[in-house]
Parts: sequence; structure tokens; C-alpha cells
Amino acid sequence: MSRPSDSDIARDIDIDSQETQEWLQALQSVLAEAGPERARFLLSRLSAAAQQWGVNWRDARNTPYVNTIRPEQEPPFPGGSDAQAIEERIASIMRWNALAMVVRANRAYGELGGHIASFASAADLFEVGFNHFFRARDEQFAGDVVYFQPHSAPGIYARAFLEGALSEDDLAYYRREIEAKRVGRQGLSSYPHPWLMPQFWQFPTGSMGIGPINAIYQARFLRYMEHRGLLQDQGRKVWGVFGDGEMDEPESLAALSLASREKLDNLIFVVNCNLQRLDGPVRGNGHIVDELETLFAGAGWNVIKLLWGSDWDGLFARDKDGELVDALNRTVDGQLQTFAANDGAFNRQHFFGQTPGTRAIGATLTDEEINRLRRGGHDMKKIYSAYQAAARHRGQPTVILAQTKKGYGMGAAGEGKMTTHQQKKLDEESLLQFRDRFKLPLSDEQCRALAFYKPADDSPEMKHLHARRAALSGYLPRRQAGQARRAVPPLAAHSKFALEADGKEMSSTMALVRQLGNLLKDKDFGQYVVPIVADEARTFGMANLFRQVGIYSSQGQLYEPEDIGSILYYREAKDGQILEEGITEAGAISSWTAAATAYSVHGTPMLPFYIYYSMFGFQRIGDLIWAAADQRARGFLIGATSGRTTLGGEGLQHQDGNSLVTAASIPNCVSYDPAYAYELAVILDEGMRRMMERGDDVFYYITVTNENEAQPSLPEGVQDGILRGLYCLARKPQAQARLLGSGPILKEAVAAAALLQQHWQIEAEVWSVTSYTELARDGVAAQRAQRLAGSAALPYVTQQLQGSAVPVIAVSDYIRTLPESIRAFVPAPYVTLGTDGFGRSDTRVNLRDFFEIDARWIAYTALCEVWGDDRARLQEAARTLGIDTAKPLSSTV
Repeated sequence: MSRPSDSDIARDIDIDSQETQEWLQALQSVLAEAGPERARFLLSRLSAAAQQWGVNWRDARNTPYVNTIRPEQEPPFPGGSDAQAIEERIASIMRWNALAMVVRANRAYGELGGHIASFASAADLFEVGFNHFFRARDEQFAGDVVYFQPHSAPGIYARAFLEGALSEDDLAYYRREIEAKRVGRQGLSSYPHPWLMPQFWQFPTGSMGIGPINAIYQARFLRYMEHRGLLQDQGRKVWGVFGDGEMDEPESLAALSLASREKLDNLIFVVNCNLQRLDGPVRGNGHIVDELETLFAGAGWNVIKLLWGSDWDGLFARDKDGELVDALNRTVDGQLQTFAANDGAFNRQHFFGQTPGTRAIGATLTDEEINRLRRGGHDMKKIYSAYQAAARHRGQPTVILAQTKKGYGMGAAGEGKMTTHQQKKLDEESLLQFRDRFKLPLSDEQCRALAFYKPADDSPEMKHLHARRAALSGYLPRRQAGQARRAVPPLAAHSKFALEADGKEMSSTMALVRQLGNLLKDKDFGQYVVPIVADEARTFGMANLFRQVGIYSSQGQLYEPEDIGSILYYREAKDGQILEEGITEAGAISSWTAAATAYSVHGTPMLPFYIYYSMFGFQRIGDLIWAAADQRARGFLIGATSGRTTLGGEGLQHQDGNSLVTAASIPNCVSYDPAYAYELAVILDEGMRRMMERGDDVFYYITVTNENEAQPSLPEGVQDGILRGLYCLARKPQAQARLLGSGPILKEAVAAAALLQQHWQIEAEVWSVTSYTELARDGVAAQRAQRLAGSAALPYVTQQLQGSAVPVIAVSDYIRTLPESIRAFVPAPYVTLGTDGFGRSDTRVNLRDFFEIDARWIAYTALCEVWGDDRARLQEAARTLGIDTAKPLSSTV
């Protein structure tokens, strides 16, 4: 079913065409005499007046399905037609080498995969960026930031090969990183992965939707640093090249309004609209370009539609009655894909044959000319015009919706086919056709052998390629970690109150906020600390920081806050330090990632603290956290109100019993569950020194709670144990049991030891486990060293608990999987207690009874281990402790 065009509607309702022409001529006169700014002003005033006078009219949702930039508005291509021809040849070489790389790998190893069609469609978009817009970092300029479409990675490798950053041997090890290391080569990762290629890729974008939201918050963080005077405003741009199918991901569109609200004119999206995702059309029954235009324009972005190449300009000039534009408006994407997959004769009959006017336009072209009509994303002159307009636009972020053909140049093997995305092998005839289509100087034998092609160093192509990159400060992509370090203040300077608490009551969250406040006060170090919250600063006791350092706002504070008379009033400022993101965990973690990677992206190490409800971290935004890990982020994630029983009353979705288990799966995430303020202080201090002074590519996940309790001072000689994950609160040589507690449940273990002593004169030794994850990793490494190298070193857990065979009971506020992770290294009978199952709304006391992790249940479990199967004594003990041994298992109800 076709939709009516704007011109159809106009003809249907035009009761006075002469009057209509007078209005249109008046508008043309304004354009000619005063220019488009005046025309826009008058149209805006007319629209406002119409609303005021009750006309109830709103401008059309979409513009016609043509290019936003008219031919007469296009700037000349730099270097003229000769330069454009050279760059088109370079793009053809990139397409071939990318294709050869993928097809080679799959000829040899059919399981490796890879993608040809995405880069085939985007090659010209990338080339114009590389040759004219993507600026690298050098000693004078900090560089643009570019997020690359992940499925186009083979094309980026192909360009790096021509530039000399990668060798032919490197291309031969595409998606064979392990094998490459065995022979001393650089293997090429499947997608952009900074962890795997730390000198090459800057940003991971392989998980769809991660790139767009990170790019937006990267642009905002760049402004944040400029407004705070930490970076010079050099007019840097953040570019993101993404796919139209990728825009279906909620993260892709989640922060569009932030970008326009903050007027991020340093941000440019290029959406490669090849109209196809993995299995078929992105919007078979509609126009994805129109849909995205509505979404971006509605969110306040500047939208540039780049749909048709220069060879369409003459056709539109002949379209006096608008029939060609109407045909394009009516043709849905699924049909456009069918046209892309067929030849000129088919398109003459089925597209140009729709009306007398379109048939007449089609008659001016041969079938071959129709077949060669290019979409806008394959015309470098059109692309350059769109990019230049985007780069010069002020006051808004810009999105370029560039229409291309998926598998462009792959002919019958894949151009516009439903199966294009999965195409990884081409037969000999398809390879020869590809060569001929792009006029590549390769023999038949070289084509069949998939030989990589690199022009001679003195060729026009190579000279032009290197000259253009020299003019743009160097080569991309390139990740520069830098050697900048920051000296961390002494431990006592920010945490003396925690080290010498002497029984003062406070929660670990309060201790964290106090330490953060002290760090912010440090005149040298404090300016590089970035506090980040989603929308819970007051919940976490951070309101005092509003006054101290302010909340960042690109506009400052344009209003008088309701609570301005209070000490803790809500203060926004252009140089504010807190990033208060609102209710968006995805946005907050994207801000954190931008800050946590500033050492490599901007050469300026920052230290971000993102404080959030722990349940909404790894559960809700784990993929974004994993991407931050890939990007070698450095900073602190603080899981506040953590644990399944600490957030009384909140219930199932708010109570966290698994985040530490998820954190353990990320290799460079160092996680801790401290119980006391002094433990937290020692952990924070070590983390800051690792990341800021030693430059370790790690980040920390630390859980804190809102339970107030008496805080002891730091005992002698426990700091190493705190960092390694385990230490004893007080040695008891005659102990009959050992109780391991962590986080908020350590006090329950202490209380259980008192119950055992009070009622049964059983001595229990209590240990604080600050990190089951660190203990487990140490144990795995020690056992491996024993197997492979005959090492005599024992796991740290084994070292600490050896010498006694008394039973060990481990308990935490997390599922049993966490304490179970060290079972293999405990040299004694071992029992774990945890919070398996769904959370519940109730008090902490009732929750801990429900999950069987309170002092009474810990004591009862210890008695079971000490007494064995003495049921009569155990039943009496249960009555003494007041526990219900017939209650159902928490994970079953």
C-alpha cells in the first residue's frame, strides 16, 4: 500500500492555486533577497501565529525523500574531480582488501566468520571522513573522537594496511589472535576491541547500541572538561558511524534529548542506512530514514538526509510535476531493496514505469545508466557536502542519514540480497566481477588467490592517502594510553576518620561519601575526581557535595532553587563537578566510561566514582560495564545499598544478591565487599594508587550499605589481608569453628560467635572476607603454577586457614555461588550460607531469618558441623536459638 505524497495532498485540497502560487513566490522572493535565515524566521512566526489563532496546524513530520543539501548549496570537492577520482580508487582498493581478508579466512577456516557487506556499503562514508574530517591527536591538537561501525572493522584494517600500520601478515591473521601470537604477529580482533588491540582501537562498539550512547556522553564529557578548564576548547568533534538496524537498540536512542538539551554541536552521527539488518529489511514496509528523521528531529537534532548521488540531480531537475519525488516517497524500503538487487531493465519497468512523468525521465537513460545510479552514501562529493555542513553547524548535534546499498559492488553474490550480511565466501566469477566493477589492477590469478593489493609508494593513490592524513595530524584509529600519572594524597589525608573511628557509628556509604568529600577538597588531586550519580545523591548522603563542588550544567543555573535558603541547596554550575544524570543508569555508566578512559582519549587521567543502587548496575547495564572493561576503564563503581537484606522494605527488584558474582566474571574488575570503614579506606587508597599512579588497566567495584554500626579503628598488620581478601579479627588457638563473614553480614558472624560462647561454651574464630573474588583468582593462579611449574606456593586462603581442621562456615549477603568460589582452596570442612532466591519486602531482621544468614542460623550451622548428627542436641539448640528448622528453602519460594 502506497502513502500519499505532500504534493498529492496539496493538489487534492488546493481550492485556489493562484493564491498558492503567490504565497510560494513570496517565499522565493524572501529567499532570493534575504536568504534562508530570514525565510526560517518568517515561517516560524507564521507557525506560532497559526497556533495562537486556533488553526491547529503543525509542520509535516517528514521532509520529502530527497537530499537535504541542494546541488547549488554544495561546496566544491577539495582538489576537484581529480582528487575525487583518486579517493574513489582508494575506496575500491579498501573494499577489495577487506573482502579478500574475510574470504581468505573463511576459505581456510570456515568457522571464523566476518563481514563484507557492511563495509562495502560504508566504504565511501569512511573514506571521506578519513581524507577530510577525522583529525588525529598530535602535540598541538588533542584529536577528534571516532566510533567505528563494528561490522566495518575489516575495512578499517584494510586502510591501516595501506597506511603501513598493519602488514600483509597481520591481515592474514584476521580473527586468529591466538595463532598470531604464537608466531609473533598481531592478530586482528573481530570487532573494535581496545583490550585486544590496545594501540589500535579506542572504543569497543561490537555490542549494538553501545557506541551511540557512549558517543553522546563522550561529547558531553568533553564539554564538561572544557567548561571546568581541564581541557582547552579546540573545536574537537565526536564522530559516530553506526548502522540503521543498530538504531533499534534502546541505548542507541536513549540519550538523543541529552545531546540536544546540552547543544552538543561537537557531536556528529553518520547512520549508514543500507536499509538491511542481519536477516532482511530494517523497515520493509516503511522508510527507516523517515522514522529516524522524525526521532532525531523531534529530539532536537539537526538532520541531514543524504539519499541520492549526483547522477540523480539531473533527474530531479526534469521532475517538473514532482512525480519522481512522489514515487520515491511512496516506495518502501523493502521495495528499494528489491530494486537494489536487480538490474537497470528491471528498475526501468518497475520503478520508472510507475507514471507517465517517471517513464519520461527514465527514457532519458540507458539500462546501464539506470543500473549505475548511485545512492547518496556512494557519492563522495555529496558525502563531503553533508560532512562539511555537519561540521560547521552550531547549536545542535547533527545526524547524517546516508542511504547506501548493502553489499555495494558485490553484484549477484550479495548486492541488496536478503543473505548479504551473512555472505563470507565468494566464488571465482563473483570475485572477477567485483574486480571489474571497481577497475582493480589485478590479474585473474591474483583475484582467484585473493591477493591483497597495495599500490606502489610513489603512486598517486598512496601519495594522496598519506598527504591527506598528514594534513589531519596523523593516522586513525590509534589509541594512546599516555604516561600521565597523578599523585594520590596520603591515606590519612582523606580517611583518618575511618582509620581511627574508635567505635563511632556510621554506615559504609557514609564513610565513602566522607572520603570522597575529602578527596574533592585536595587542592591538587580533587579537581580530577568526578562524582557521578543517576538520581540518588540525597539517598546516599551526598547532598553536602552540591554546595561543595556543584552539579555540572552546561548552562549554569538559570533559576533560583526552591531550597536556596538551606545549607544543602541544589546548586548547578557551568564548572560544577558532580555529574547528576537523572534516572538513567545507562547514561550514568556512559558518563563514567568517558571519565574512566579520559587518560587515553584526552591524555588527562580522571578518577570517576559512580555511586548507584547496586542492583541497577551489573543486572541492568552489565553490557555497558563490560564495554568499559574492554576499553580499559579506570575508576570506581560503588554499589550502594548492596546485598539482598540491607535494603529493608524494597523487595525483589531492588535487593541485590548477585552483583559481586557478575563482577567476578570481568577479568579486570577488582571487586570488594568491605564491612568496616577502615577496610573501605585501605581498598580505596590501593585502588587509586594502582590506577592513578601505576597506570594499571583495572577498575574497582565496591559494595557499601546504609546500615549504621559502630566502626572499629584499623588494627595493626591487617592491611595486606584486607587487600588480598581475608584476615582474622582475633586469633583463637582453641577455636572449634571458624566463621567467615563479609560486608554487612560480618557483624552477624561476630554475633554468632558470641551465641556459641554464651550458650555452649564453643569458641569460634571470626574472619572478615573483603573479597571472595580476589581469593578465588589467587587460588586458581596458585594451583595453575603448581601444575605447570611445580610451584610450592599455596593459595592465600589455604595459607591462612591451614594448621587446623575445624569446620569453616562462610556467609555473605549474596548467593552461595560467591563463597562457593573458594571451596577448592579451603583446607577444612566447608559450609556456605547465602541469599539464594528472590528478594522480599520486609525488615532486615526478618529478611536475614528468611535467607538463614543471621547470627542464629550461622550459630546453628556451626553446631551442626561441631556436633555432627546429634539430632536431639541440635533440636534443643534450634529451640534455644528460636529458629524454624521446618521452613522452606529460600530459593524455592
